[in-house]
Amino acid sequence: MDVIKLFKKLLESHSITPEEGGIFDFLEGYLDEFTFVRVDHEEVKNLFAYRRFGEGPHLCFAGHVDVVPPGEGWESDPFVATEKEGYIYARGAQDMKSGVAAFVHALKDAQEFKGTLSILLTSDEEGPAKHGTLEVLKYLKERNMLPDAVVVAEPTCETMFGDAIKVGRRGSINGVIEVIGKQGHAAYPEKAVNPVHQIASVLPKIAGAFLDEGDEYFAPSQIVITDIRAGIETTNVSPGKLKMMFNVRNSTRTDTSAIEGFMARNFEGLAYTLRLDQSAMPFVTDAKTPIVRALSESIAEVCGIVPRHSTAGGTSDARFVAAYGIDVIEFGVMNDTIHAPNERTSIHEVEQLHRVFGRLIERFAL
Repeated sequence: MDVIKLFKKLLESHSITPEEGGIFDFLEGYLDEFTFVRVDHEEVKNLFAYRRFGEGPHLCFAGHVDVVPPGEGWESDPFVATEKEGYIYARGAQDMKSGVAAFVHALKDAQEFKGTLSILLTSDEEGPAKHGTLEVLKYLKERNMLPDAVVVAEPTCETMFGDAIKVGRRGSINGVIEVIGKQGHAAYPEKAVNPVHQIASVLPKIAGAFLDEGDEYFAPSQIVITDIRAGIETTNVSPGKLKMMFNVRNSTRTDTSAIEGFMARNFEGLAYTLRLDQSAMPFVTDAKTPIVRALSESIAEVCGIVPRHSTAGGTSDARFVAAYGIDVIEFGVMNDTIHAPNERTSIHEVEQLHRVFGRLIERFAL
């Protein structure tokens, strides 16, 4: 079975979160020289597999086999790998069964390595992500088996294959502000305190505001307002309370205390409450680490281009890996149809990704 046949087989497994669609049983037979451990938790299925060649570093490839529901608008069956004009269409083609197929086949091809090779797979990345990669990392830490470096094969490329790897991710802070006024009749505004009127002069100062200047790895942390609501949906009652929700994808230069201070300065004199929830922490892996160097060199060799180091986009399970002090990076196929109808990846990209991972295995422990 070549990498494209493997890719198609994975695509045809119904693995909507938190299901793994029988993929883990298949992999146990496919990677017959690896030792397999199931770390299932509640309804989530997790798999760790490793092969120790000898003394040396532990390199792990990680990812997820679960996919989001297909939704509507497909021109072909989302769980049949449909090949057309050099592309393969199916749910999970980019996010991220292409990456899984590429590293699984590269590991099967590996005949020697100065250390340990492993894979970490979950069926809970597209869902709450509470019982997936987190549980496997806990298991590995308890047994002193944490890897030295991890490659998460999420789709990372932007305009052409090989143009970007993610060396980190921004954090994510969710915020809720409630401005407290006094409800009243719209005909007697002097008897009410209208919170909509109160924030009218504040809103231009906070909407889209940058909280830092960014740096070589991160774009500036920016306040993105996602919802504002007040009132009781009638025209003759001024509201007594306004609720505003926002999100900040933060760099390492901005944290919750910085946001609290920013809001305190801008809402001074108003009665308000602020709730912040840090759902993901920012992290970055230094460009000088062996995994970043080895992957960049492997991409340059296979693709003929030097990849840009990026931290753009949302969150991924790499954030859980980074929390253990492990060097973690992400690299995969193009990212332009994930979660969309007619999700697809080119055959060429999958073959190239397989080659990059194979070269990485050869380079990393040198």
